[in-house]
Amino acid sequence: MTSGYTRTWRTARQLALTPVQANSALARRPYDLRHAGVSMRLNAGVPATQVAEWAGHSVEVLLKIYAKCVDGHDHVWLGMVDRALGD
Repeated sequence: MTSGYTRTWRTARQLALTPVQANSALARRPYDLRHAGVSMRLNAGVPATQVAEWAGHSVEVLLKIYAKCVDGHDHVWLGMVDRALGD
């Protein structure tokens, strides 16, 4: 049996998304939006301590769940280290 919340979420997806998007996994569950938001903040370079506070997680839990979501930013972090060293 589905809850009223689930039925409302499904209806909202149908109204807000294109038919192709609605038939995809995009925002299939409300939790998917939370996951996307936390991942986006980490990938934007917000410190994990701040993201954890906003998400209501400990840093340990945040990094356990989301560490694999942060990818492809080695050049950013290395640039930050170089600037800190004065290079």
